[in-house]
Amino acid sequence: MRFILALTAAALLTPAATAGPIDPAVARRIDRVLRATPLIDGHNDLPEQLRENYKLDVSGLASGTAARAHPLMTDMARLRAGRVGGQFWSVYIDGEIKGDEAIRQTVEQIDTVHRLIRGYPNDLAPASTADDVVRIHRQGKVASLIGIEGGRQIGGSLAALRLFYDAGARYMTLTHNQTTEWADSATDEPKWHGLSPFGLQVVGEMNRLGMLIDLSHVSADVMRQAIAASRAPVIFSHSSARALNSHPRNVPDDVLRLLPANGGVMMVNWVPPFINQQVLEWQAEGLAVQARLKALNKGNQAVVEAGVKAWEATHPRPATTVATLADHIDHVARVAGHDHVGIGADLDGIPYGPDGMTGVDAYPQLFAELIRRGWSDRDLAKLAGGNVLRALRGAEATARAMRDQPPSMATLEGAASRP
Repeated sequence: MRFILALTAAALLTPAATAGPIDPAVARRIDRVLRATPLIDGHNDLPEQLRENYKLDVSGLASGTAARAHPLMTDMARLRAGRVGGQFWSVYIDGEIKGDEAIRQTVEQIDTVHRLIRGYPNDLAPASTADDVVRIHRQGKVASLIGIEGGRQIGGSLAALRLFYDAGARYMTLTHNQTTEWADSATDEPKWHGLSPFGLQVVGEMNRLGMLIDLSHVSADVMRQAIAASRAPVIFSHSSARALNSHPRNVPDDVLRLLPANGGVMMVNWVPPFINQQVLEWQAEGLAVQARLKALNKGNQAVVEAGVKAWEATHPRPATTVATLADHIDHVARVAGHDHVGIGADLDGIPYGPDGMTGVDAYPQLFAELIRRGWSDRDLAKLAGGNVLRALRGAEATARAMRDQPPSMATLEGAASRP
């Protein structure tokens, strides 16, 4: 997820508080849970960072990437320290890109993931099924899957969707930040009041393939309609609870209550403005200051940056702790049930996480907080990866049940639109 949050470079580089050490007994318990069940994160934007800042070069990711000129939240050493067992690597492009260009750039991003996996064979291995994830985790490696982060990336072509599946994609987010030609985004003006007829065809074809339908980024109407239409469990690869934070990217409780019947999983995001209402309001105030300075100082970016920096000095970003993140996980578990919550940190798609949680080595901090709150090992295992494995197996079973159904030949042009 490409996420512009910081107002100035200073806001990005403000040091986070250091997370405290985990009690040895708690650490042993976390280790026991994560040896038995792979910790599967639903969304990591490392491939996009490699495109944005490193010309798609996958070298030098063994360790030390936090110290780069463009710091990364991910490297092989920190994946191991974080006890990661499975990772959906996000294949993201700008949501404004359409048509054949969107397909080409998505192919390049998929190629980046494949080269990343091949470049670190002692750490990563490609996974296509839930059984692959379990097997690779037992080998002590990170099972690597692909998620496409935006419906426009298929260029309006179900043939492209099928080829992306063949190339390893196991989920697709139906929109990104923009309403598309067939689905409404949570952060854009609605056009369809949910899904268009072609959008419903996309859902059906994803079911037929065995590709998880990802409802992060979509409007609440799309969430409800896609869950109703899908024969397989859905996921939210990186979202948070709207009851605790009013950000439109978050998921309302009535949608969470639909997950038990569907079998789906809500994977909780770590973005501070998504999980901390105070940070969301701080961000909005800062953007208003920035807009005012731009209006008064057209063509003088130095003055604008100096003014924003001065505002930040007197209005520091509110703290976001691991407890704030755990509150969202607790909320999803209460509303949808412990069988329907997971983790989608969105690392390397965000400029900062909760205080002290600066990379993929931070997952044990979350588990320690949940243990402090009384979570059982059984529920920790569900959160870690058990729920996502069940959803992936559900998508695989749906595909087997639909194997005699021919591929959809629907097109954007041929599908009847609705106002």
